Amino acid sequence: MKAYVFPGQGSQFSGMGKDLFQNSIKAKELFLQANDILGFDITRIMFEGTEDELKQTNVTQPAIFIHSVILSKISETFNPEMVAGHSLGEFSALVANGTLSFEDGLKLVSKRAIAMQKACEMNPSTMAAVLALADDKVEEICASITDEVVVAANYNCPGQLVISGSIKGIEKACELMKAAGAKRALILPVGGAFHSPLMEPARVELQDAILHTTFSKPVCPVYQNVNALPSVDIETIKGNLIAQLTAPVRWTQSVQNMVKGGASLFVECGPGKVLQGLVKKIEPSVEVASV
Repeated sequence: MKAYVFPGQGSQFSGMGKDLFQNSIKAKELFLQANDILGFDITRIMFEGTEDELKQTNVTQPAIFIHSVILSKISETFNPEMVAGHSLGEFSALVANGTLSFEDGLKLVSKRAIAMQKACEMNPSTMAAVLALADDKVEEICASITDEVVVAANYNCPGQLVISGSIKGIEKACELMKAAGAKRALILPVGGAFHSPLMEPARVELQDAILHTTFSKPVCPVYQNVNALPSVDIETIKGNLIAQLTAPVRWTQSVQNMVKGGASLFVECGPGKVLQGLVKKIEPSVEVASV
């Protein structure tokens, strides 16, 4: 079986999607529609913008979503049997399997990005990558820090777990992780503590938008970040999508469960090849490809 996976924030690059715009009438129509939905020329920034322009909160997440979804829509071989997305990528996956329309998905992604930025400004916070330390040990160290917010945020692959929380909490956790034998515990250049309780204001804001958005019956299961389980039930999908901002991304478990569900080929749909690398580290026996 073929599984389609969609990347999250960080995979953007200047020039992304320009070839699609120039070579596909359908892609061009969707890019122009995206400009109208967002109310600014995001295609110009995607095609010609600087690295700093692409890092703007109101640009980064919509840009990756637009690129990923357009790739799925213009691919002649796109016929998903199961889908999943890493963090932001879950919204792309939900458009790809018919749960959300392109317009509604883009509106939600835009609202999500802005809500997350507001939450970051309310609570200065950060994230850190922990390498070569067992997940349960990382979780134990996070739980031991009781005076600050520190949680496991992204289970990316075995030996690579990202933690999220307050600046003081993450600094303290990094020292403890190194002392416990982590190969590295590196604070990341991100705007805030994504997938942690500090994103609660953003979760509340996004919840309202999700509850007022039309969700349709998907054509295939989506394996969601919150529980790594497949779902085709609309209310379950909504609930998990709302919970996603303050809950960890269980990517390792999602890939493992997709393989148990029959996936033997993982096709990354979006900019970059980050997910292909993670999938091979999680399940070395499967095949990976790009759209």
